Amino acid sequence: MSAEPERKFGVVVVGVGRAGFVRIRDLRNPHASSAFLNLIGFVSRRELGHIDEVQQISLEDALSSQEVEVAYICSESSSHEDYIRQFLNAGKHVLVEYPMTLSWAAAKDLWELAEQKGKVLHEEHVELLMEEFAFLKKEVVGKDLLKGSLLFTAGPLEEERFGFPAFSGISRLTWLVSLFGELSLVSATLEERKEDQYMKMTVCLETENKRPLTWIEEKGPGLKRNRHLSFHFKSGSLENMPNVGVNKNIFLKDQNIFVQKLLGQFSEEELAAEKKRILHCLWLAEEIQKYCSSKK
Repeated sequence: MSAEPERKFGVVVVGVGRAGFVRIRDLRNPHASSAFLNLIGFVSRRELGHIDEVQQISLEDALSSQEVEVAYICSESSSHEDYIRQFLNAGKHVLVEYPMTLSWAAAKDLWELAEQKGKVLHEEHVELLMEEFAFLKKEVVGKDLLKGSLLFTAGPLEEERFGFPAFSGISRLTWLVSLFGELSLVSATLEERKEDQYMKMTVCLETENKRPLTWIEEKGPGLKRNRHLSFHFKSGSLENMPNVGVNKNIFLKDQNIFVQKLLGQFSEEELAAEKKRILHCLWLAEEIQKYCSSKK
């Protein structure tokens, strides 16, 4: 990406929550990947007019504009599928914050649509660009896992907007799959106290070598955003995460990856492996949801 861009891709940002604001900031600042992108405007259900000189435009204008070639979907997870479909059908490339959809079949269908249209469909996974993940990847390489667990705690999250906990927490599942390979579901439980805005999902998974992994998502008022992990190997144990530094510009790093895809700088093998991992995680999330629903 070091070369001067021959052309710039016109971009619209859909949804201006936390992720949308970060995307707008990165697009407006002089970065290597931003040089290939031209921020046209943003789409929001709220009447905002403009944000830092960036104009609000209607969804209809974003879809029909010849100038807009790329959509960044940063809205609530429940709206992702519809927006992706509309922008792909309008002939635009799409970057979407995870999870891409709240169903495995929908994601598979959208990927087929992107391939038919010859467009890039990129699901953001900033958790794989974190210093903690880079540390873990080095720690587990070549080691024989005996058992492991990953617990994530945070404040309440609305399921209607962000999906079932296995989908809203898919970044943790992505960590486990990226570290230990494809997983199978053994069992899952969901404890909920809706009046207290509390939920705890406990998932028992298994590696291809039949090693057990437990994934727990616990959310409720007063719970701090935190990650606790424990991995036991034949050669020793890793208990919790040391301080491995600050995560800097992870959304920008994700944008760099997306621009490389726009420029055709990823091999077919790399793209196929990423698609396989993403669809596997979405399939697992759906299996967990089905399992929990069947136990109600």
